Amino acid sequence: MKQHPFKIASLGIQHVLAMYAGAVIVPLIIGGALGLSGEQLTYLVSIDIMTSGLATILQVWRNKYFGIGLPIVLGCTFTAVAPIIAIGNSYGISAIYGAIIVSGIFVVLIGKYFGKLVRFFPPVVTGSVVTIIGITLVPVAMNNMAGGQGSSDFGSLSNIGLAFGTLVFIVLLFRFSKGFIRSISILIGLIAGTIVAFFMGKVDFSAVGDASWLHVAKPFYFGMPTFEITPIITMILVAMVSLVESSGVYFALGDICGKKIEEKDLVKGYRAEGLASIIGGIFNSFPYTTYSQNVGLIQISGVRTNNVIYTAAGMLILLGFVPKIGALTTVIPPSVLGGAMIAMFGMVVASGIKMLSKVEFASQENLLIIACSVGMGLGVSVVPGLFSQLPENIRILTENGIVAGSLTAILLNILFNELKLKQKKAEIIEEPKAS
Repeated sequence: MKQHPFKIASLGIQHVLAMYAGAVIVPLIIGGALGLSGEQLTYLVSIDIMTSGLATILQVWRNKYFGIGLPIVLGCTFTAVAPIIAIGNSYGISAIYGAIIVSGIFVVLIGKYFGKLVRFFPPVVTGSVVTIIGITLVPVAMNNMAGGQGSSDFGSLSNIGLAFGTLVFIVLLFRFSKGFIRSISILIGLIAGTIVAFFMGKVDFSAVGDASWLHVAKPFYFGMPTFEITPIITMILVAMVSLVESSGVYFALGDICGKKIEEKDLVKGYRAEGLASIIGGIFNSFPYTTYSQNVGLIQISGVRTNNVIYTAAGMLILLGFVPKIGALTTVIPPSVLGGAMIAMFGMVVASGIKMLSKVEFASQENLLIIACSVGMGLGVSVVPGLFSQLPENIRILTENGIVAGSLTAILLNILFNELKLKQKKAEIIEEPKAS
């Protein structure tokens, strides 16, 4: 059935709006936490939007080597926010992009075998990891609510009022709206909060005035990447968790579109995500993953054609070439961002808990896996000097809360569940022999 170009365009805009807040808030949070200048932040936002479009095309364009061919929109993963900030603060910005490039190459190479590795990432592991990531992000939101670390009016009543006003507005909008408006409630909340902040004299438009109308994407804008072991391990773990999440989205979309997802489809989907992360690393953007909010939009609109997603991807690429649009997002005051972050980072924690809801809680072993991994992840994040006396090659695995928590979950799952399963199978095989 042929669709009208205007309808395709309007549906494309809807997809862009649905993912826009999630796409731009990641570079805003990371750039703010790493102390980037207004010009650098504008570049980061613009290039992130552009590479989201490129990543989406890689996934939708089904060919012999990559691309699942479903109407999927890709955006930067929230799972990577806390790890990237930790890497940037400890190793510098060049190590972030070295780790992203290596994790992308890793995903491309293991895409074919990931189906066999999935058993090491059951809900008890992925749920624990995502919960740890969400918990480690909350302090970032709290600092922003108070006005941003180091700000002269940190913790002022005007900042706290703006932050909670934005959060309450988002909650009310989510409660009393439906459909598309509900899906972009965070974007509307950010705009409303910024308008109020403008009348309070807290919005500076100089970055928009200084930004050019057009720019060309520059590879390695922040300098040549460097390759450090800990950041690489961290980003590989983030990529593995992201692939597990994406697998769920692939099957959900396959169901919506009436298409059976086979192993070869999954492999192409994984490879497309890996390639997207490599491109993100080269152009100083971020790792990319499937955006579930756009899956919800496909369900609501009932339109399942790839033409709409190609249109949305084209719009994202065009938006990325116009720094003035990217600069507009950088004028959002930290307190307004902080209010929205509480909702979004809380959702990351909630997503982890939702994954954990599939876990068999009657099993004491599973409770211990969750307890130890979340406890270790949170503990190392709160007390970073805990393992400072250990040898450096061991400290690689313990100085980052997300790595420490993730490895704890993976190892305990192998000890309690994988080995137990093997033992049970061995007992079943031995029983007939004994009889």
